[in-house]
Amino acid sequence: MRLDVVSIFPEYLAPLDLSLIGRARRDGLLALHVHDLREFTSDRHRTVDDSPFGGGAGMVMKPEPWAAALDHVVSDGAGPDAAVPHLLVPGPGGVPFTQAMAHRLAAEPWLAFACGRYEGIDERVYEHAAARMPVTVVSLGDYVLNGGEVAVLAMVEAVARLLPGVVGNAASLVEESHEGGLLEYPVYTRPASWADGDTVRDVPPVLLSGDHGAIARWRHDERVARTAARRPDLVAVAATVGGLDDLEVTVAVPADAPELLVLQRACWMPEGRVSGSWRIPPLDEGLDDVVRGLGEWTTWVVRTPSAGGGPGRPVGSVRGRVRPGDPSVWESGRLMVAPDLQGRGLGRALLGLAEAGAPDSVATYWINTGRVSEGNIRRYRRAGYRLRPGEGSFPGSVDLTKRRR
Repeated sequence: MRLDVVSIFPEYLAPLDLSLIGRARRDGLLALHVHDLREFTSDRHRTVDDSPFGGGAGMVMKPEPWAAALDHVVSDGAGPDAAVPHLLVPGPGGVPFTQAMAHRLAAEPWLAFACGRYEGIDERVYEHAAARMPVTVVSLGDYVLNGGEVAVLAMVEAVARLLPGVVGNAASLVEESHEGGLLEYPVYTRPASWADGDTVRDVPPVLLSGDHGAIARWRHDERVARTAARRPDLVAVAATVGGLDDLEVTVAVPADAPELLVLQRACWMPEGRVSGSWRIPPLDEGLDDVVRGLGEWTTWVVRTPSAGGGPGRPVGSVRGRVRPGDPSVWESGRLMVAPDLQGRGLGRALLGLAEAGAPDSVATYWINTGRVSEGNIRRYRRAGYRLRPGEGSFPGSVDLTKRRR
């Protein structure tokens, strides 16, 4: 993976030479290029900011240096395949950075980061960049920092550690906080009994039992309890699919793509027969398209319980995202349930899961289905959706929307 960072404080990125990320750079797993924005100014004072039009406190970063810097990043990293980076701009007005987003970004070959300062970057820079590469404004949380460098450090570490070979024991990534929608369970090490002053604190006996089944159940229960206590908002999403025969719900990663493609084709074959055409997107896509979709949407996959230490069978999936350019609309799609499990309420639960993943900015839910898919249309109407007049977003389809309550 290649990473480019543009900042007026390039030395701020020095911590990326440390620990696992530094080792990944030295091992060639990660190529990091840091660019000083002031190198792209044209005056002797190396000016990067000016006062805002319309008045107000603070300064705004000028468009000319940023345009030159970003054009340099694109040309400097361009290869024979004419690829461009995905530009990420940290800002409190962006989409929330999550573990699911970290997984999506880890599947991309080239990321660039623009570290704003002061009152922000001239809005025209976003327009300039968007004409050349994908652009996403990303927020670490509902607070304001002095600049984007701290956020870039956090995002690079979250993404880079997911790259193969960066973390020595890949299994340690599986049950971390926010993997599968839950927080991590409590962890302990020696001694089994610790004399903490006048208090003796013991490790839970189940962890000393050697019963790996009991340990796994204890850890799952602790993850649920800890999530309920500390992040009840996450439990609300997970509870949407509660009680469905103990199925496992996780956010899909690129490794899930082959099974998702098989499930997708199995689920849309009946629609192809009814419509008389196999040229519909879910049947027309290949593996690369599914992988690309995982980078553009948050995709949940539902599996049967694991057996023998491996992943269970995928039996359902759904995806959702904020509509590009309109943060008030939440798009759901690729809702699919294995044919032998249809009619048991899993599809309804998955639709609820997708809706529950929408951020607070969303006022309207949107979904699309084939015009001939009368069963789907009835199900969506029962869930509160209403048909939009006219042709849908794709030929032969209809759009349905629902106002968020």
